[in-house]
Amino acid sequence: MRQPSDLDTVRESYDRVADAYVDLAVGRLEATPWLRAVLAAFAESVRGLGPVLDVGCGPGTVTAHLTELGLEVSGVDLSPRMVDHARRQYPGLRFSVASATELTLAPASLGGVLGWWSLFNLPREALPGVLRTFTEALVPGGQALVGTHVGDGDVLRTEGYGGLPVSWTTHLYRPEQLAGMLADAGLEVVAELRLPAEPSMRPQVLLAARRPAPPG
Repeated sequence: MRQPSDLDTVRESYDRVADAYVDLAVGRLEATPWLRAVLAAFAESVRGLGPVLDVGCGPGTVTAHLTELGLEVSGVDLSPRMVDHARRQYPGLRFSVASATELTLAPASLGGVLGWWSLFNLPREALPGVLRTFTEALVPGGQALVGTHVGDGDVLRTEGYGGLPVSWTTHLYRPEQLAGMLADAGLEVVAELRLPAEPSMRPQVLLAARRPAPPG
């Protein structure tokens, strides 16, 4: 199955801005203690359950952080240039180019999976299927960790990361919408962190959701 054509444009845009993204230290965790706390809790929750996959890993920041917390983590990203940066910065870790819409994951093969602010560019109709893929890949008790921008509607982005031209749509979700989609995918939400708007940032939400054990 070929990825949706609008994701081709998204990939091209992220390839274009990848160097600036890294140079500007976008997504670094040093100044975000609440996000580090969530990653620490996630690591504690899934440790020993199996490997973890960071979907939409960008230049590998979160992949590397979770590895330092003792997890076996690999990353995938739509953008080959982002993956180049991840491999350069963290040569001991595994990264590959892949779309979230085309993941081939063995059933019950992962202890954890992340969509760390990496799923909001997916077409709205594609997100439920991606979340179902996450569920099927998790072992019982495994967790998905998903962060996104909060709001209503869509925002067309034409410029980013140092003023470079881009073309992608940021699909906004209310926390209850995302929680409902996770539930529909077969996951139980176990934690939620809401972050208020900042001068240059929309409100954010981060949800952790667990695959329940089978009945009996």
